[in-house]
Amino acid sequence: MDLYVGLMSGTSMDGVDAVLATPGNEHSKLRLHGHVHRPFEPGLRRALIALNSAGHDELHRSALASNEISLAYADAVTILLRECSQDALAIRAIGAHGQTVRHSPNGIDHSGYTIQLLNGSLLAERTGIDVVCDFRSRDIAAGGQGAPLVPGFHAAVFGVRGLPQTILNLGGIANITLLDGAGGVRGFDCGPGNALLDIWCQKHRGEPYDDDGRWSTAGCIDTKLLERLLEEPYLHRPAPKSTGLDLFNLAWLTSILAKGTEEISAQNVQATLAEFTVRAAVTAVQTHQRMTRRLLVCGGGALNGALMRRLSELLPGIEVSNTQAFGLPAQQVEAAAFAWLAQSFVSRLPGNCPAVTGAAGPRLLGCLYPAH
Repeated sequence: MDLYVGLMSGTSMDGVDAVLATPGNEHSKLRLHGHVHRPFEPGLRRALIALNSAGHDELHRSALASNEISLAYADAVTILLRECSQDALAIRAIGAHGQTVRHSPNGIDHSGYTIQLLNGSLLAERTGIDVVCDFRSRDIAAGGQGAPLVPGFHAAVFGVRGLPQTILNLGGIANITLLDGAGGVRGFDCGPGNALLDIWCQKHRGEPYDDDGRWSTAGCIDTKLLERLLEEPYLHRPAPKSTGLDLFNLAWLTSILAKGTEEISAQNVQATLAEFTVRAAVTAVQTHQRMTRRLLVCGGGALNGALMRRLSELLPGIEVSNTQAFGLPAQQVEAAAFAWLAQSFVSRLPGNCPAVTGAAGPRLLGCLYPAH
């Protein structure tokens, strides 16, 4: 039994999810053996948020943040293995995403780049396990977006012959995977996910997120603001495409709010942002795969009852479910995907889907940092 650890810290920058998994293959299914979540220290989170935009002494601050993230990852691995009664020598490899602070696949140099902060050498040294990381750069080098990388994993885990379905990941940024039921896989980043909701909640309530959407539910949607939000050009660009906090950030939201003349309460802005998040995802599904019969939702947004109810209301006739109903808890999906990508690297199998990212072809993703 090959054991892999998958590590994921997303655009919400709240911490790291670690899973112990047997990723499976064409002959066996994914098996999860354990999961832990470790929140980032407040100082690290502030540093990461600051590094998403230009600032003083960025190289030094990025190096320090990379080391601190790696130590947080290593702590998560230690706790995970202890809780699962496993030794580091039993683990084939760690698949580690790192923390995205910049994502520019369509760079001004026509090559593009993406930056995930992580010190792979330090993580390998601290855990005594081979580390595979930097999964996105190879796809970008081949002309792709480098994102999303999870559709291949979604197809392997959730795909059902004859059942057209969509997997919606509501992380900081939302992405969808379109499975046509005949082996076809497409996907792209479709909108802001929880990013704007979290940013606005932190700014006006001092809380990391809007628990179960209670604050937004008590507000009223401002239709004029919603119209302006839905005019964002990114939403109307053809796939392949990917985005991040480079676009959907507080400065972007502030500029949209400034275009209106009406006074909108903070709570009503939150209600409108929730509707915007859902509408962007629903429009993507209806535009790109109208025959979808099931929508599986993962990521932190799957735990937001208000978002889940609204998805069901706007997609009548489609079964809307948390991925947990199909064997994989919503907050463990992406970490499990990076365990799967690590196994793909070790097996020398391509990890990208060119139809999703736009890369010139299938590519082996990741770089190896051996433990010994």
